[in-house]
Order: sequence, then C-alpha cells, then structure tokens
Amino acid sequence: MRARHAGAMIALVAAALGCEPRTPAQSAARAEAPRPSAPPAAAKPADPLGPRPELPKPQPFTPPAPVVLDGPNGAKVWLLERHTLPIVSVAIGVASGAADDPKGAAGLAHITADMLDEGAGTRSAVELSSAINDLGATLSVGARADGSVATLSVLKKNFDKAFSLLADVVARPRFEAKEWKRVSELWQNDLRKRGDDATRVSGLVSMAALYGPGTPYGHPVDGLVADARSIGLPAVKAFYKAAWRPDHAVITVVGDITRDELQQALSRDLGTWSAKGATASAAPAAKGAAAAAPAWKPPRLVLVDRPGAPQSVIAAVREGVAASDPRRPLLQLINSALGGSFTSRLNQNLREDHGWSYGAGSTFTETRLPGAFVARASVVTEATGPALKEMLAELAKMADSGLTRDELAKVQAQDRADLVSAYETVNRTAQRLGTLARLKLPETFDGDASKARQSATLASLAELARAVDPKTATVVVVGPRQEILPQLQGIGLGEPEAWDVEGQPIQPKKEP
Repeated sequence: MRARHAGAMIALVAAALGCEPRTPAQSAARAEAPRPSAPPAAAKPADPLGPRPELPKPQPFTPPAPVVLDGPNGAKVWLLERHTLPIVSVAIGVASGAADDPKGAAGLAHITADMLDEGAGTRSAVELSSAINDLGATLSVGARADGSVATLSVLKKNFDKAFSLLADVVARPRFEAKEWKRVSELWQNDLRKRGDDATRVSGLVSMAALYGPGTPYGHPVDGLVADARSIGLPAVKAFYKAAWRPDHAVITVVGDITRDELQQALSRDLGTWSAKGATASAAPAAKGAAAAAPAWKPPRLVLVDRPGAPQSVIAAVREGVAASDPRRPLLQLINSALGGSFTSRLNQNLREDHGWSYGAGSTFTETRLPGAFVARASVVTEATGPALKEMLAELAKMADSGLTRDELAKVQAQDRADLVSAYETVNRTAQRLGTLARLKLPETFDGDASKARQSATLASLAELARAVDPKTATVVVVGPRQEILPQLQGIGLGEPEAWDVEGQPIQPKKEP
C-alpha cells in the first residue's frame, strides 16, 4: 500500500514539474551513462603590456666622502662641496659633552651650550637672534653624551654674514649675568616638569639603572634637578674654556661653497679662536670607560610609581656596543627587524596584533664608548603585565633564532633607503658627518658600514642576535604601582626596586 502511494506521489510531482517520472532502474542506468566532457577552457588573452619585467639587483649607494683639511689653531675641517642648490650647512663640534660633566654637576655641558647663543661678540641675545632671523638662517647649539655641537644652515648669498654670527657664538660668547638668570630658571623649570613625562623618565631611569646613577653615561644629558640648583655662571665659564677649544673641534661644511671661500671665512672669523689659557678637560675616553663598566650590578626590575596614570612605559635595557665596534652595523639590521621600523616585530605585536600601544620600538644607542640596547613602549595600564611579557618573548625569540630570510631582505632594502635619506639634503649630510666626527669615526664610515650590512648572512646575524637576549636585561616600568604590581609579579621578575623620577633608588622606610 505504501509503495503504491509513494509511486503516485512521484508521478504527481513529476507532472507538476513538467518532467517524466523514472523508475529506479531507469535512474541507475542514467547514472552509469557517460557524461559529456566539459568544453576546453578559453586561453587567457595575452597581456598587452608584455611579460612582467624582472627588477635588476639594487645598486649600492656609497655616500660622498668629504675632503679633510687643517683648520685654524688645531681644528679639523671636513668639506663636502655640493653645488646643486644655493645652500650651505655647517656643524662645529667639540669632543666634550655630558659624559664630561663633573660629579655633582650633571647638565653642565648642556647648560653651557645653551648659553652660547644668549649674546655673542658685539650683540646681545636679542640682537643676535634678530640678526640670524634677518638672514633667514637657522642656528642652534646643544650637547650630546659624547660632545657638543653648534649648527648653521643658510642660503649661499648670506653665508659670510651668517658664518660670522656662528663664529661669535662658538668663539666669543658673552655669558652675561642677566641672561644666565633667565636661562637657568627656564632650565630648572624644565627639569622639574620632566617628572611628568613618563617617556623622558623611562629614558633617564633606564640609563641610570644600567650604568649606575651619577656615572658619565648614567645621568641625563640635560642634568638633574638637585645638581642644577648648585651650578652657577662661573662653572659654566670654566667648562666652556676647557671644552670649546679649536684643538678639540671638527668643523663640518656641506653645500654650495668652494675650498677657497671656506678658508677665507675660517681665517676671517675663527682665526683668533684659541685654546691659550684653557685647561684641558679630562679625557672623554677615560670617563666613557668608567661608564661602560660600572662598578655595580644593575637591578633586574625597577618600578617608578605614577599614581593614577592611564598608561605605563615599559622598557628592557642591557649593555650595547660602541659606535666603532665592527659588530654594530650588523646589529642595526637585527634591530630594524626587531623594533627599528613600523613593521618590526615589537610594533606588530604590541600595536597591530594586541592594540595595547600606539607604538613600540628598540635601538642600539650610538655612543663613543659601549652604549646600550633599549626596547621601549607605552601601553595601556591594564595591559602592562601582558605587554611586558610579550616584549620579553619577542626579544628572546630574536636572540634564539635570529632573522628570517624575508626579514633579512626587508631590512637590507630599508638600510639602503635609510642611507640615501641620511645624505639626501645638505643639512642632513652636515649633521651626519658632524655625528661621525663627534664619535671619532672616519669620514668614510657609513659607506663601509653599509657594505657590511648588504653582505650580511643569516648565519652571521643569528650569532649576533644574542645581543638582545632579555635574560640579563634590566626591566624598567613607569606607571601606577598599585594597579600594575600584581601584573608584574605574575611574570617572575622578582620584587621590583622603587626608584624616583630623577633616577635614584628610594630607600625603604625603617620601621620604628
């Protein structure tokens, strides 16, 4: 009965659809019948542009090397003529910087440089500033860890007048008491405000934790609040006399100027710049050596409390290498992949994958004596612990495995682009050559370093990648202690040491 009803239903459905019902036997026979083959696929039309071209191997870029000349009174001159644009840039650097600050006078090199353009030669501070602006020039003076530098950029037609102003700043500063009072107060106010900037605090504390507070590389270039109060104008004058000497100087000049034109300007404006009567400062190398090998053991975990802060700044810092170390060019490749570019591992992890940070990065500091390796990121407070754990994991992964083949190709391409960019303009070229001179590196250093990076292999980089191993790194966290301490305790770094915003350990209070 059911079979007849089922057959009737099939017939009714087939009739409704306009097709003829088949018996089970007919269906099986149809399934076994050969099916017609599909029509052949149509051939793809030829590309009207032709085959995709193969890119040639990138040509190496060798930066132009300056001519090295003898300058006035023992100074050295690096001259690179570039006549494509009517612009000239100058950098006058001396060998003494923040690493030469006397003990208890952190920031002396910084504030001395800051005072040089506050009146010089026959002009007051206001007159000097107006004269520079009238020429359309830019002039600045500053200190670095390993030296101090005064820079000038100006149109060729105004070079003579502008260079005379720069020469006054370097060789004939006025150091007037009224200007000192104003500049010193502004300096101390800035140092007090620095404690509100978590990133600046992280940089300061990281170096103090690595080298030891108060050491040449362990104190900030711009100084410490307590030391700034005790520095007076006589100390500034004495430091200038010892540091800003022609026999300690390299004058870098790049742009639309000839050798004869430059020598005339040097003779006219710096011919009387003399080291006579000056006391030679302590050798920077000796102080740098003390910085490179601090007589103390860096802590494992440092915490600077910022109650209520919505973000924490996390950092891992460990010993690096000197700028002249033959390993440093290759370490730059490792750092580019790790944290030296937007697509680096650290930035991709903390910013792109997790959304904890606006940016994360790392660097090997460029210093005359062994510097530091630092990885740093600002992260949301609630993710301080997880973000730090990810950062340390990325460092450990790089130390254990090195770069991938794709990463090596990418960072080598980036290296070529960065080198071209560093020498792209007259101003950048002068700044870069001035940096080489300050670090006691040869004028051909960048070209040789680039050749080493372009010929690097995965095997050679894998061995050097251990330089970022976090096992011996000091971890510095600047953030709200109450909220982040439980997160840090879960990572297994031990109990943190409490430090203040000036890079000093906070002694625990003794119980009565």
